[in-house]
Amino acid sequence: MPEYLAPGVFVEEVSFRQKTIEGVSTSTTGFVGPTRFGPTAGEPALLTSFSEFERIYGGIDPLQFTNDGTNYVAHGVRAYFEEGGKRLYVSRVYSPEDTNDPLSGVSTWAPPESPDPFTVRARYPGRAGDMRVAFVFRLGENIRRQEGSGANARFVLRGVTNFDTVLAEPISSPFVSPPLSPPEPAQIYWVERFFDEALGADSHRLRQDNPEASSPVSLSLDQVSSVRILTVNVLARLPGRFSDEQSWQGLSFHPGHRNSLIDIFTGTPERRSTELYVPLIITTALGNGAEIAATLLGQASLASSGSTARTVLDGVQSWITSGASPGDAALTFRFELTGGADGQDLVASNYEGEEDPKSGLRTFEDLEDISIVAAPGASAEDALGRGVMRFLISHCERMRFRIAVMDSIFNSVPGEVRELRGEIDTTRAALYYPWVRVLDPLSEGEPREIFLPPSGFVSGIYARSDIERGVHKAPANEVVRLANGFEFLINKSQQEALNPEGINCLRFFEGRGFRVWGARTASSDPEWKYVNIRRYFAFLERSIEKGTQWAVFEPNGPVLWANVQRTIEDFLYNEFVSNHLAGRKPAEAYFVRCDETTMTQNDRDNGRLICLVAVAPLYPAEFVIFRIGQKTADSRG
Repeated sequence: MPEYLAPGVFVEEVSFRQKTIEGVSTSTTGFVGPTRFGPTAGEPALLTSFSEFERIYGGIDPLQFTNDGTNYVAHGVRAYFEEGGKRLYVSRVYSPEDTNDPLSGVSTWAPPESPDPFTVRARYPGRAGDMRVAFVFRLGENIRRQEGSGANARFVLRGVTNFDTVLAEPISSPFVSPPLSPPEPAQIYWVERFFDEALGADSHRLRQDNPEASSPVSLSLDQVSSVRILTVNVLARLPGRFSDEQSWQGLSFHPGHRNSLIDIFTGTPERRSTELYVPLIITTALGNGAEIAATLLGQASLASSGSTARTVLDGVQSWITSGASPGDAALTFRFELTGGADGQDLVASNYEGEEDPKSGLRTFEDLEDISIVAAPGASAEDALGRGVMRFLISHCERMRFRIAVMDSIFNSVPGEVRELRGEIDTTRAALYYPWVRVLDPLSEGEPREIFLPPSGFVSGIYARSDIERGVHKAPANEVVRLANGFEFLINKSQQEALNPEGINCLRFFEGRGFRVWGARTASSDPEWKYVNIRRYFAFLERSIEKGTQWAVFEPNGPVLWANVQRTIEDFLYNEFVSNHLAGRKPAEAYFVRCDETTMTQNDRDNGRLICLVAVAPLYPAEFVIFRIGQKTADSRG
């Protein structure tokens, strides 16, 4: 309550609106499994397209540690977005071949003959790190200018930034007219801005030593005839059939520059975007831009000359004498990273992940918006699939508002799928059978078909159904868009044996295509046997939980009770008028009670507010029955 201590007019803001509850998203999905590249720990990136997945996780090409090498997670991501999914997190699972080597499986390149360490390596392990890299060196125009004349003449640099790396030609350079003798080669320096006490103003000088040097060794501008800014463009292409080339333009060599090559490709980035979208790490013990540029240009000169040794700046000086326009490439140095590996075969505990740093399924624990989880491809092997299935269920039970989309073991017959279903009993998972047959996007020439686990497709169908209809609608009788067929064509008799067990079948219907034909959870509890009922209640519970946080620590009395009750009633009324609840009127569809009848004095004394909420959900019409009989023309039935 504000204090009023002096006479005057006081204007205060108050709210006459009831608190509202906004429904949470139910279509965000999390996939866990092996990929060709990308982070192996830490919070996963939110993906909104398959192209984002390719850029971060290395594309859809095969892996080289599984029996058949199929990149099931990548195929699952593609299927998810093709089926209508919008938001996806991917947690990469990786098991290094050498657990004692932190760089096991990481692609690397280093100069074969370098007195100082300068290394380029992939940011993450994986064969996709064996990328092709190019350094394209560029020179700008002469930025040395003369101001004034006679005794007042002085030289300045225009358009230069502190720590820029430059190529400076001494006065005795053979490239000035008329040439002086003896000729001196151009040299690489870095630019330092300093306060010139003689001029009483800021000026620039050229240095080749490290910035920390107690006695800087510098070159004044009146000792050179031209100064050109030297920059580098970095191009990187990950191996793979559909990989795109990434590029970073106009980078400077000096570590202190605001657009530094070393800063962009640092191993300890400050920004998450650098960690995700910059696949290279450059490390060096060299302390200034002149040394770094000279080392790289030396490698470029040697690479471009074949077996004949050349001086560091031969290529650059040839570029100057050729009369090329500023900005043209002086030298292009290309090399390949090698040594990348996809790791060793995975076990179920790899999918569960570690706690510090978080990996596997544990990375999803801090992401509250995930509602669906799956591990596409884990069930390609029997033992691994069964172990991962239990970790998925445990994760969803612990996180409460999630459901696991589980795959049948590859190449299972109906009896084996029934046995698999008999090993689990949970309301927070659904099992789908059989696998889906699709055209392999990697096939060349004659099209080739492969079998993929259904979880990627079904997760996308969950998301599509939620977006188009709502989470209250069962995600079944939906077309599987990418399907060319199924591992087995299930008939009605076979499904009659599978459906009561909670095994959701994918079936083909003449004239209606390939469809998901089941929506049951893997639970023996008849109250929660339908996927949409389980997911709809998770939606209601999470929405109410988030939408009533304002009530915590409010005075626990009738005013608060009434406000909480009205807030929830308004939310449920909106669900009712949207035809998400059963009943012909609100009183039949739901009730909310929050008063002395729902909590005792002991509850209130211990800070507990208890509110009872009951809703009548809409169950799916799983069995549509028409009873048809004969009647006579004069009968009245």
